Amino acid sequence: MYRPHFGLTGLPFEAPADSAELFASEDATETESRLRHLLELRGIGLLTGEPGCGKTSACRRFADSLHDSLYSVGYVRLTTGTVIDTYQAVGWALGLETPRYRAPACQLIRREIERLGEAGKLPLLIIDEAHYLRHDVLDELRLLVNFGLDSQRLLCLLLVGQSELRRRLGLAHHEAFAQRIVMRYHLNGLRREELAPYLRHALARAGCELDLFEPAACQALFQASHGLPRQVSALAHYALVAAALEKARLVSAEHVRRACDELRP
Repeated sequence: MYRPHFGLTGLPFEAPADSAELFASEDATETESRLRHLLELRGIGLLTGEPGCGKTSACRRFADSLHDSLYSVGYVRLTTGTVIDTYQAVGWALGLETPRYRAPACQLIRREIERLGEAGKLPLLIIDEAHYLRHDVLDELRLLVNFGLDSQRLLCLLLVGQSELRRRLGLAHHEAFAQRIVMRYHLNGLRREELAPYLRHALARAGCELDLFEPAACQALFQASHGLPRQVSALAHYALVAAALEKARLVSAEHVRRACDELRP
């Protein structure tokens, strides 16, 4: 609706197909630095944040930056089932047909990890929405990472989830797991001063080099979204719709308020 009004070539707040086009916020840059350190340490990493803060996007950008000849990235979107369900999801992420029994499934995955190591590749297993993992699954993943000698770790495991995951791993039951976490980082979203550059970046991807959002609109967007990129994008989209309906040339704070009303449950 607003594309012809503002002369846009696309929808600016859709997720880009190329991860290189993602906005390089301070959070995203720090996340990449922490993840590279995780690869050096070869252990378990923990990446947390509220819904919509950019965890998955940061992981996607990082994974796409890794060279295929040196790293093998396996991505598990969500697993809420048993240990064998998780092993099957991990196996599929590594390109394996995993049997429906725990012992042979675990053995097959370990052999693949060893094979990749012999080929000079470091496997990076990313499990997203990890706050849903069962307690017994977390225990099993710890054993999967540490089946070799500590000095010869063959697998990096990255758990990505909401803040609840940090609380769960702080329980006494998971002390052994928590002790093996070598990298922890919590994403907070966009800083106030990053919001306007974030909007300009998204609009430039859609062929617009103008600042379509007034300063007051940027402030209203930040206050309403708390800097969470997903929420910023949703509100900015509906604010552009509101501005186009009024045939306004710029998005005002009032348009943002209408966007908030549109998205309110």
